[in-house]
Amino acid sequence: MKAGFARLDITPPFGTCISGYFNERRADGILDPLQAHAIAFTDGERTAAAVSLDVIGINQQNMDIIRRRAAEKNGLDYEAVFLACTHTHTGPEVNAGRLFEINPTYNEYLFDRISDAITLAIADMKEATMETARSEAKGISFVRRFRMKDGSTKTNPGNDPEVVGPIGTPDEMVQLVKIVREGAADIAIVNFQVHPDTIGGNKFSADYPGFVRRTLEAALQGEKGGKGVHVVYFNGAQGDTNHIDIKAVRKPGTAHAEHMGRVIAGAVLSVYSYTQPAVCDKVYYGQKVTQVASNRGTPEQVAAAKALVQFEKDDPVGFRQKYRGMMHATVLGEANAWIRHENGPDAFGLYLTGVGIGDVAFVGLPGEPFTDIGRGIKDGSPFAMTIPCCCANGYQGYFPTHDAYAEGGYEARSSNFRAGVAEALIETGVALTKEMRENK
Repeated sequence: MKAGFARLDITPPFGTCISGYFNERRADGILDPLQAHAIAFTDGERTAAAVSLDVIGINQQNMDIIRRRAAEKNGLDYEAVFLACTHTHTGPEVNAGRLFEINPTYNEYLFDRISDAITLAIADMKEATMETARSEAKGISFVRRFRMKDGSTKTNPGNDPEVVGPIGTPDEMVQLVKIVREGAADIAIVNFQVHPDTIGGNKFSADYPGFVRRTLEAALQGEKGGKGVHVVYFNGAQGDTNHIDIKAVRKPGTAHAEHMGRVIAGAVLSVYSYTQPAVCDKVYYGQKVTQVASNRGTPEQVAAAKALVQFEKDDPVGFRQKYRGMMHATVLGEANAWIRHENGPDAFGLYLTGVGIGDVAFVGLPGEPFTDIGRGIKDGSPFAMTIPCCCANGYQGYFPTHDAYAEGGYEARSSNFRAGVAEALIETGVALTKEMRENK
């Protein structure tokens, strides 16, 4: 095979709205640049590109525009363009119709910049082989949904004495794909799964994925006779996890993001010299659509939701006094979901996308999948290594597991979908990997 790499800055101008919370934030500075990282693969017959973006998520409509534009510009099939967002909460709002306004001029720039990154990655392709390894990053990913003593479920309850324990366990697996290129810097693809939501504030930052990349590239700068290593981070199934250990004191913002980056980078370095050869004979890609029911409220629920949203606008202080902590986001998230779906649709078609080479497959999920979705797809895939990616080729919100709907909590109550979405995604994701394996 041949493989190429490109990195481009995608940091927006100051004043652009930052996405991630329910309060408006306009960027007034840069902690570290937001970037697009593109990898191109070819087997001589088919070429595909996988791009990681420091953006919270890009909706289906915009993703289709970007993918078709990039495919046409670079002579690729539409399905061969794979775009995944890291889900940083200190990046731009790019989706019209959500809570905050977009910057249309920046969006056009971003869309073209993604195509340009793929163009540069294709131009950079060199003869290559592939190796893989797995490790673990312990103590930085925590399930954020907790069972309370009264039987209820709360998201991020803090160090509350009423907490019984977390509902589930995090996936602490780190996956590494090392692409060894002739006469050029190697490429390290890193996959882990946890929310990039540690920094906050009004300054752009790639959050902990940026620290993963910078830490590894600094540690490996002497590789290949000083050519070093290009690092790309793909976030996994992170919808029900974050960085908060409710029983521990953590450093604020940037310091904790740096800690997380070092832990993940350390897990990669612990196996970097012991990667095993992987087959890299054929490039493959595909896409499947699964239909899932939308979370539509009754007319009475929609009316109550509109009154709730108006209450928050008219008296934000009083609203936060009534709905404290994460309950503020929970009731607003649920209300906004019901309002969005007042006039339909009754169902959504969710795209699951796949791209990869040889023994390694990337599977894109168009939103925020719970941990067990990633586990289910990895367990059911016929590939030696399967890399689930959140917020890929679409951004449709949370994908909770069936039990989570009965249990409650922020993610299930604010989801665009009814119970069954997670199970449909696992089934379709596994079917996609099997089809690609059979048809490659």
